Amino acid sequence: MALYVKDIEVDRLAERVASLHRVSKTEAVRRALLHELEREGAQASLVERGMQFAQNLRARAAPGGQSADKSFIDGLYGEE
Repeated sequence: MALYVKDIEVDRLAERVASLHRVSKTEAVRRALLHELEREGAQASLVERGMQFAQNLRARAAPGGQSADKSFIDGLYGEE
């Protein structure tokens, strides 16, 4: 199946990349798309990033820290 690029700027970018690497525009687009897919695959998912964030928070917490009971929360708002 053919890919037809109607955007002039995209065509110019593909031409620039192709000339830099001395390949065809088709090969330049193929490499760019493969590079983007590899980059996306290398990134951690949103869930993985969230889990890592939570683990980092737990690691930074002081052992035996203050519990967040009613008096603690009231103290945060100056309602002692």
